[in-house]
Amino acid sequence: MSSEKAPYPQPREDQDNAAFLRRWREDGKILLQKARGGKPFFYPRPMDPETWSTELEEVVAEGRGHVVSYSSIARPNDPAFNDETPIVLAEIALVEGATLLARIVGDNRDQVASGDAVEVPSAEIARRYPLPVFVLAEKSTA
Repeated sequence: MSSEKAPYPQPREDQDNAAFLRRWREDGKILLQKARGGKPFFYPRPMDPETWSTELEEVVAEGRGHVVSYSSIARPNDPAFNDETPIVLAEIALVEGATLLARIVGDNRDQVASGDAVEVPSAEIARRYPLPVFVLAEKSTA
């Protein structure tokens, strides 16, 4: 048995998601889109899902949000994730209003609860993953 970690499956890049994927790989930032006067949305696409406008602008998300719901996965379907169970997959509502599905990573991921604050990890950690991930935000003691 090999001790090398299997590589993560990679998202298929196309003209709709190329800028989003590049921004994540280079800076660990989540690139949203929005029409003029519209709300930011995720996933990347050529048309605003509410206004149907094709005149879109890019918005760099702050990288903060909260967990809407989540699931803990004990048995991954790809060997790249074998050493990372449980995998916590969550619906995240960003402060900008867009929602996305993403993994919660970090040593305390098994403590996640709906409503918890999350944030994108440092760019160094974020770049390890092919798609956005979040960590639990430190809770304020005030």
